Amino acid sequence: MIGNYYGGEYYSSWILFVLPAMLFASYAQLKISSAFNKYSKVSSGTGYTGAQIARMILDRNGLHDVRVEQVGGKLTDHYDPRTKVVRLSSSIYGGNSIASMSVSAHEVGHAIQHAEGYFPLILRNNIAPIANIGSRLVWLFIFIGFAISPFFIELGIALFLAVVLFQIVTLPVEFNASSRALVQLENGIMERDKIKPAKDVLKAAALTYVAATLVAIGELLRLLALTSRRRD
Repeated sequence: MIGNYYGGEYYSSWILFVLPAMLFASYAQLKISSAFNKYSKVSSGTGYTGAQIARMILDRNGLHDVRVEQVGGKLTDHYDPRTKVVRLSSSIYGGNSIASMSVSAHEVGHAIQHAEGYFPLILRNNIAPIANIGSRLVWLFIFIGFAISPFFIELGIALFLAVVLFQIVTLPVEFNASSRALVQLENGIMERDKIKPAKDVLKAAALTYVAATLVAIGELLRLLALTSRRRD
């Protein structure tokens, strides 16, 4: 069975379940890169940097205790609910482009979600530790299961289910943060003719989360296909 696992069945299941999702993920990455590169060169017309916009939106929503910090890397922007910090990459933090405004407002959207107790965000944060373990250890448990006992296969699949659930719950979290971002930008920050480009940036970013979810589901289906006979 282990030999068969490493043979044609392994690769055929990858082609069937994972490859289509990976191709879509590549397309999504091209879309976000294209949108970001395009609109990072177009001024937002606000005269503010991404960091200033983040601070402005936080303050207008009463989130004076949330800090805005600069972080290294590209597209590494995120909100950390543990420390209540919006971290923006250098080009977003100091930039005044449409892309900078869009990404900055999106991350602040997560801070607003956190402050309001937005349930999908709370659920995602609670699932995250298990999902991290599942993504790292799933194949170890599968290998042990083939060698020793189907129990470990079941355990590995259960852990990977947390990964899939995490990705699924991420979708409403990210979509909602983008909606909140647009509401804030439309409320006296960005001119009307700049809103559509901002939507384009946020829609392109949303595709990457959809792609990640499809990849996770594809991996789960592959796991189930590969281990079905061993678990019977």
